[in-house]
Amino acid sequence: MDEPNVVGDWQEYDEHAGLRVRVHRLEAGEPPRGRDEAAEGLSYFRVRVTVENRGDRPVCIHLEDGQIDVRTGPDGESAFIDWRNSQFIEGFDVYPLRRATAVLHAAAPERFLGQVDVQVQVRADEEWAGRRLWTGGVGVLEPAPGTTAGAARESLAQQVSLFLQEQAEEGTA
Repeated sequence: MDEPNVVGDWQEYDEHAGLRVRVHRLEAGEPPRGRDEAAEGLSYFRVRVTVENRGDRPVCIHLEDGQIDVRTGPDGESAFIDWRNSQFIEGFDVYPLRRATAVLHAAAPERFLGQVDVQVQVRADEEWAGRRLWTGGVGVLEPAPGTTAGAARESLAQQVSLFLQEQAEEGTA
């Protein structure tokens, strides 16, 4: 069984040599151009998705509407995505040793923000990369850049692993 990445982890793509993606900076915060009326009664948060090119040639990246899915809470309820306030990557050439970052503004009931799953499917040079999943929560610490797995990361990874194992056992019972 595959385990999801923890928010802050980099994920390499085998099908696109040198390309890697990271979901990070999952934090509470109001959108820059004001709240959407459809988010009435919900708490806003934002998440960044960074694509890095460690290869030897430029890669044209698309990370747009529908390529990022955000689920919250124990039942995986869909978060409200504020497309008007979000910033996507639309056909941007990411040169070697460069990065491009999308900033997604979303909202969900505050009680669900402790468990947030973000699924990303990047399109690179008009080819779809595989879907990848990151899990975290607003207020859950992510490891500092350049550090190996810390206590917060290990604790969250253990919780996710235990949950997945329990779900697998329930499915076979």
